[in-house]
Amino acid sequence: MKKVDHIGIAVKNLDETIPYYTETLGLKVLKIEEVASESVRVAFIDAGNVKLELLEPMSEQSAIHSFIEKKGEGIHHIAFGVEGIEERMNELREKGIRILNEQPKIGAGGAQVAFLHPKSSFGVLYELCDKSSIKG
Repeated sequence: MKKVDHIGIAVKNLDETIPYYTETLGLKVLKIEEVASESVRVAFIDAGNVKLELLEPMSEQSAIHSFIEKKGEGIHHIAFGVEGIEERMNELREKGIRILNEQPKIGAGGAQVAFLHPKSSFGVLYELCDKSSIKG
């Protein structure tokens, strides 16, 4: 793992949440995008050495919607930056770590991502985030 890339935070409504981060905390929104495949709207917040990724569900089928229904708004995952995500996934599988997706999928910002099962990581949902193939 290279470093913590971002912290994912589940929110019900980006438009209501963003002013807290910008006006109250004085942070800056870098961009907002939709990840249609995950039915989620994402705001990237610059928090210095780490980014915050605010995640708003776009439908009841979204995993973020299910998370909020069960646990409420709050920290959803911690993402580690990696290079060579498929190799890293294989290394972790060899160590007995369960991974939620068989292959990397495209996440916010075009990164390749994979999630470690919380039961394999002491209750924490970790994301592997590989941005090495992103151009620009």
